[in-house]
Amino acid sequence: MELGVHLPLMVWGEERPTLDSLLEYVDAARRLGFRAITANDHLVFHRPWLDGLTALAAVVPRSGDMMIATTIALPVVRGPAPLAKALTAIDLLSDGRLVVGVGPGSHELDYATMGIPWQERWPRFDESIQALRALWRPGEDGFSGQYYSTVGVKMEPAPAQIGGPPIWVGSWGSDAGLRRVARLGDGWLASAYNTTPDGFAGAIRRLHGHLSAAGRDDHTFPNGLASMFFHVAERRAESDRVLTELIAPALGRPAEEARGRLMVGSAAECAEKLSRYAAAGVERMFVWPVVDIVRQLEALQGRVVPLATL
Repeated sequence: MELGVHLPLMVWGEERPTLDSLLEYVDAARRLGFRAITANDHLVFHRPWLDGLTALAAVVPRSGDMMIATTIALPVVRGPAPLAKALTAIDLLSDGRLVVGVGPGSHELDYATMGIPWQERWPRFDESIQALRALWRPGEDGFSGQYYSTVGVKMEPAPAQIGGPPIWVGSWGSDAGLRRVARLGDGWLASAYNTTPDGFAGAIRRLHGHLSAAGRDDHTFPNGLASMFFHVAERRAESDRVLTELIAPALGRPAEEARGRLMVGSAAECAEKLSRYAAAGVERMFVWPVVDIVRQLEALQGRVVPLATL
């Protein structure tokens, strides 16, 4: 299993995001051996949220050879054409290191903010993936659907990666979602706070079945587990406070449910959870430290990973 890091876009307290703090975080992640830098996407959220695409572009010069990824971006909320344009720039500026994770999003207020009907999110999402690919392949026929059309649109310059960056489709693991991944995706992006190690293992087996049925190679199809919020603390009182006062309210999940899915606790407890996800078939895990974030990255690599079986 490879480990990558989410950019710290969510503001947990009174701190103000700065470019220096983002660059310090990316420098630490690269120094510690993390293999990816990723950004999630919201317009509005329960807590203040720094724009993910802007932040991701800002840290590209300090990312070395790390994967750059969206985990996830919202093509329905942003619109396929504006999103394709922004992601093309990031792919070019990173010399073709971008992986595009996309999903419809699970926060209804994002849709209300843009005046897009929430009930249209799934058919729009299916079309938006096809529109993204068409926009990144200007020499081919455009896409025309009920909601989006790229016919006659030639978006230039083209991405660094021929045909555009790979698109990993987000799904929490439903059969409908996994069929969509197999049909439209170049990879699968799961959500850590919406699954368990056993749940992921079952979902990956079902996904392989859908891929085989579609005539696709299930052995080379990549996957990742995003939004693994974590906090390493040997004192139970500290981990309980972070879980109940910060993580659970921000995610809208009961504290005990979040504890069973995320890495919050002692180094040994976090290592056990990390090992179980690796055994379940997770190829890449994207972690998100909560509170004292650089120290938490150091704790994960220095105290948790040596105890885990990856």
